Amino acid sequence: MSAAGDQSLDDRVVPRDNWLTSTWQFLKAFLPTRTDYQDLPRTWRRDLLAGVTVAVVALPLALAFGVASGMGATAGLVTAVIAGAIAGVFGGSNFQVSGPTGAMAVVLVPLVASHGQSAAVTVAIIAGVLVMTMGLTGLGRLVTLIPWPVIEGFTVGIALIIALQQVPHALGVTGTTSDNTAVNAVQSLGHLTSRAVPELIIAATTIILILLLNRIRKTLPASLIAIGAVTLVVWLAGVSVSTVGAIPNHLPSPSLPDLSPSTVQTLFGSALAVAVLAAIESLLSAKVADGMTDSTPTKPNRELFGQGLANIGSGLFGGMPATGAIARSAVNVRAGATSRVSAITHSVVLLLIMLTAASLVATIPLAALGGVLLVTAYRMIEPRTVRTIFKSSRGDRVIFVLTAAATIAFDLIVAVEIGVVLACIMALVTVSRSSGATQEALPDLTDHIDSETEHQLLREHIAVYRIDGSMFFGAAQRFLDQLTAVTDVRVIILRMSGIRMIDATGAHALSEVVNDLAAQHITVIFKGLTPEYEQLLAAHGVPLDGLDHRHSYATLDDAIDHARVHILEPAT
Repeated sequence: MSAAGDQSLDDRVVPRDNWLTSTWQFLKAFLPTRTDYQDLPRTWRRDLLAGVTVAVVALPLALAFGVASGMGATAGLVTAVIAGAIAGVFGGSNFQVSGPTGAMAVVLVPLVASHGQSAAVTVAIIAGVLVMTMGLTGLGRLVTLIPWPVIEGFTVGIALIIALQQVPHALGVTGTTSDNTAVNAVQSLGHLTSRAVPELIIAATTIILILLLNRIRKTLPASLIAIGAVTLVVWLAGVSVSTVGAIPNHLPSPSLPDLSPSTVQTLFGSALAVAVLAAIESLLSAKVADGMTDSTPTKPNRELFGQGLANIGSGLFGGMPATGAIARSAVNVRAGATSRVSAITHSVVLLLIMLTAASLVATIPLAALGGVLLVTAYRMIEPRTVRTIFKSSRGDRVIFVLTAAATIAFDLIVAVEIGVVLACIMALVTVSRSSGATQEALPDLTDHIDSETEHQLLREHIAVYRIDGSMFFGAAQRFLDQLTAVTDVRVIILRMSGIRMIDATGAHALSEVVNDLAAQHITVIFKGLTPEYEQLLAAHGVPLDGLDHRHSYATLDDAIDHARVHILEPAT
């Protein structure tokens, strides 16, 4: 082959090598590194202890959320083991602990009821792919733009749903048929009989024990101790109640669920809802954990990538969709965790419990898990936060209340959509109210006039308006109404230096203003337009340049000089 041919081949290979190199550099940002474990030689004891502590707290929650979702306690435990380990290794936070959560359980209930447990497994994998894609495409920071009242609103809504879901368990009622959680809770009260007394006592005792233990010492694993004590008493008394049931003493074998095009199409809406929830809750949880430490902050896009992998792994092992868990992550930090080793340890400990104590876990009364979730729901609602929101603007209060109500009445994703749309509307209203035209007095004209008569003439026929804020679709009509109402002058000078933004609607409105005023023989002169905005206005038909004059100036003095020409020339 000739030298020219060799050179041509090299030219083709080098770009390919560059592409591979850049792709690898891009992917490396989402993969584990030595930096993740750089402090391990001196902190491993603290991380192991923190991991054990979190596992003790996570065990009853994993079982309870699995039952609450309709997938069963085994699915909850498998999710905590698999998703917790994968997210711990690949996630973007050093302190995040992932697994099943109350919010995810709420979303899964109608899905499992209508499509079965296998559908939830499929949704976990599809959602995992979607969350990974969010991370790879840099949407991690976009998710954090959801307004605070929306987040708090659906948090309160989720807490209420979790509490309502436990009413049938606490009463030992299984005959409810409605898809709506609130309706099921009311129906449960109608099915109340004397047979519900043991379950009611178990749930109440569990709640009381947890609250008492927390008052004695907050670091105690109150939920686990309460469940253990109640389970022991029920076993000794020989009371017949509904229990968790058989738990395998091994992890299920990984398998691929039905991912046929028709199934994916049917479940895609649910998977998208789960993916959005997983992204929101995981990043919110990581943000809370970051606020409790001075360590390296979470990398949001890597966190989404890790959560996506965790959901795929959970689905392959028959688990439920997972997210970062705020309560467990907070416990992890308070227990002294310094790296992601604690989250991985928590999963290993849960796996050991599954392998060695499955028969004991199977005897836990469902009513006791219901009690744990009722306490969890109670703790999700922070009165101080609610009071703060109600002391804020009326818009924030409306967003908060409607988001919470929509969460209960519809579902989480609809609630978030309603909340975000309302927040956008409120923001647009606020921005439009802060935007407008303010008339100003004509400045000292001694450098421009030749007599007192001319001075008075200019003041009578020139109006100066300062334009503030953003001239966009939400405020365009406001500008239009203010400026076209002016009729008693011959020149209007618009001071545009304070304008923050002009969109197409705003430019079109300005064009209408200029044309309407021109029809009344009023000339509009602009001061302080940037070149970018001059091009935009010109494209919308605003006459900034004529044959022998210009209607856009950098300084107010120049604008007044040109206005003077318009007023005095006809009189000469």
